[in-house]
Amino acid sequence: MRIFKTIVIFLLTGIFAFGSSYISLGEKAKYPHLKHFDYVNPLAPKGGSIKNYSLGTFDSLNPFIIKGTPADGLELVYDTLLVQSLDEPYAEYALIADDIEVAKDNSFVIFHIDKRAKFSDGKSVEASDVKFSFDILMQQGSPVFKQYYADIKEAVVLDKNRIKFIFRTNKNRELPLILGQLQILPKHYYEKNPFGKNPLLLPVGSGPYKVKSFDVGKKIVYERDKNYWAKDLPSRVGQFNFDTSVYEYYKDDTVALRAFLSGAYDWRIETSAKVWARGYTGKALSSGEIKKISLRHYLPSGMQGFFFNTRRNIFKDIRVREALFYAFDFEWSNKNLFFSQYKRTSSYFNNSVFASFGVPKGRELDILKQYQKELKTSAPKIFSTPYVIPSTDGDKVVGENRRENLKYAQKLLEEAGWKVKNNRLINVKTGKPFVFTLLLDNLAFERLALAYAQNLKVLGIEMKIQRVDLSQYINRLRDFDYDMIVAVIGQSLFPGNEQRYFWGSQSAKTFGSKNYAGVSDPVVDDLIKLLIKAKDRSEQIELTRALDRVLLWGFYVIPHFYLPDFRIAYWNKIQMPSVSPKYGFSQYLWWDKNLQNQPKEP
Repeated sequence: MRIFKTIVIFLLTGIFAFGSSYISLGEKAKYPHLKHFDYVNPLAPKGGSIKNYSLGTFDSLNPFIIKGTPADGLELVYDTLLVQSLDEPYAEYALIADDIEVAKDNSFVIFHIDKRAKFSDGKSVEASDVKFSFDILMQQGSPVFKQYYADIKEAVVLDKNRIKFIFRTNKNRELPLILGQLQILPKHYYEKNPFGKNPLLLPVGSGPYKVKSFDVGKKIVYERDKNYWAKDLPSRVGQFNFDTSVYEYYKDDTVALRAFLSGAYDWRIETSAKVWARGYTGKALSSGEIKKISLRHYLPSGMQGFFFNTRRNIFKDIRVREALFYAFDFEWSNKNLFFSQYKRTSSYFNNSVFASFGVPKGRELDILKQYQKELKTSAPKIFSTPYVIPSTDGDKVVGENRRENLKYAQKLLEEAGWKVKNNRLINVKTGKPFVFTLLLDNLAFERLALAYAQNLKVLGIEMKIQRVDLSQYINRLRDFDYDMIVAVIGQSLFPGNEQRYFWGSQSAKTFGSKNYAGVSDPVVDDLIKLLIKAKDRSEQIELTRALDRVLLWGFYVIPHFYLPDFRIAYWNKIQMPSVSPKYGFSQYLWWDKNLQNQPKEP
């Protein structure tokens, strides 16, 4: 199968369909003859500067390795083989690759490199650069690459402009799509400058921006490459409109907010309900110089919550984890801390068709029955009882539901071998008290943590709260050196290979992975394998729901909440397109309002 110039791959949707410029499996592409995406302004003027903010620090310009903390914005330096549309669930269009051939039996894919593609130093992008990128990332990159591309056997250069990827299995239909996301590095540059040796080596890529200057830990400035090879490509029209993009670093969000209100930078995405409700004050707000908007999105919520580190003995017993789950009072927190802005998370895939609900039925039930023996031990209620998030009336003083939740939690703890003595929960066998530490790097979660700690205190549990700087926090996460953390695992519109990295047994043992909870369950591993090989969209949905349900009943996380909107505050120098994409967000779709009447750059 060959796809020319505009490349679109729809996966796992059913029956093949063809067009002169795209291929799909059951659905037609939104842009079979792409000129530009609907969510961009193709006439947006070029020029000006956008000032962004970041929290913490950075000490690396290499985002591909596990060592160091990379600067924000480095994705601007690198182009990928294909680029994803932000208003379709799983479509990719031509970027570095302008032609693709997928084997009829899905055993390989061949990408043809656009002969116009160039790195910022003027050298052409060739197939050898693609192979180099894949090989070096698999050998020396972050562990995520080995997990993500585990089903790729090898990359073979066919000629100067063609690269072939041979698959280990022909059942993983997602592989052409995820290979399209591969960022391409210049082989010639790293032959002279060993990859990973100098973390502050100025990067060379084929993307729309270059690093202009940086001050380690404080500031990095990107400048638009006016010779950017793809600036008129349909998948790039109307984007990357600012001449410079600046990221200024702040130690904490309180200082960063004050800086924004004084005009130090141009926009911010707000994650704090309290700040969104009360923090934006001053003349700039009342005069309309600063605007606040909420942009609705349709992305899966993913999972934010208190993640147990089940590698720790104190959290190995599932009854203990469930007990602590029942001690969290979302309703009180939402009402008193978050101005009732949030929805409670009840799935790893909320806000999507992949979220499990009720009791398993139909195909999902058939899938889970294959593991009936194992699940009777690990999750005995999974077949007969809906997974229900405990709720309260939000009243800590007279709340009846809260008392019942804590009673049930106490019952579970007693079954697990814990007893209260002198207001402290003690392990019957060891005589040790139930004490653990929640590790934080963000002041924003401290109020929530303190409220939760008070509930645990009623059960005789002491939860200490330790806040460390970002560098120390990242290092401890990489080493799994924590009892509990607040973490977020985002989910895509196309669950598949990345689930290995989040929940697979191998990633539980791989330092630097995102399996924060240490999930190591043969049932989960098997469901992930089946999900990756799902034969169609319907099977993908049912397998994801089954995976979701097994993870929920494992009580690896105490779910927090989610918001199906991006909350954005910005200075009115910024102009945005009239259409907002359904499945993403990018400030590089914007432009400088003051340049509105200037002619478009040739």
